[in-house]
Amino acid sequence: MNKKDLKEFLDTKVEQYNNIKFIESDPIQIPHLFSKKEDIEIAGFLAATIAWGNRKSIINNAKRMVDLLDNTPYDFVVNHTPDDLENLLPFVHRTFNGDDFVQFIKSLKHIYTNHGGLESVFKAHSEEKSMQLAIHKFKTIFFEKPHLQRTKKHVSDPLNNSAAKRINMFLRWMVRQDSTGVDLGIWKSLYPSQLSCPLDVHSGNVARKLGLLKRKQNDGKALSELDASLRKLDANDPVKYDFALFGLGVFEGF
Repeated sequence: MNKKDLKEFLDTKVEQYNNIKFIESDPIQIPHLFSKKEDIEIAGFLAATIAWGNRKSIINNAKRMVDLLDNTPYDFVVNHTPDDLENLLPFVHRTFNGDDFVQFIKSLKHIYTNHGGLESVFKAHSEEKSMQLAIHKFKTIFFEKPHLQRTKKHVSDPLNNSAAKRINMFLRWMVRQDSTGVDLGIWKSLYPSQLSCPLDVHSGNVARKLGLLKRKQNDGKALSELDASLRKLDANDPVKYDFALFGLGVFEGF
């Protein structure tokens, strides 16, 4: 396919998958449960953090997470007691356990109490066409306070050549606005043009078959390559093609 045909094909697939039905089978349904900005972003961050493995299990466990936060994520984060944290310890999703959950709540409290919240941290360190330095800085701030060393593996760092799939997905949810009601777009200080595709095995394989990506590993270098290709198709909203690549891979076995 030439560039024009490829763009038309992918734009059609974006239209096919970037619609309200997508929410039914995707972890993005978790932040959609809330209306308050801080509840949306905390629920979204936690859901994105455990978004690996079986999608049904991800959704069920993300729902359990917000249940354990009394369905008031922000209030729980800023006002929790030691006993409240004890109630989180039985939680497990694959290698993310109750100790990690407790650490995340403590770190989130630090973010909201001392750094103005999640949006402020990412905005403060964002670059014109990239959020990867901001993700690195976010991780540094997230673990400024005493923390469990094991928990650090659950926040990726692009400067260590990670594709940071889950945080890039979270940022898409928070920043990108669409006309179909899927991505929430509640962070007005950042722009879709700064976002990167949540690169995983599905989007990576499809991108390679379409000639958008040559690198074999799904790492930070591959993400940079894919970003460059997608920005040539739409510089203002490159990450919309995540819907096309993911949909082709997961739902069509492309």
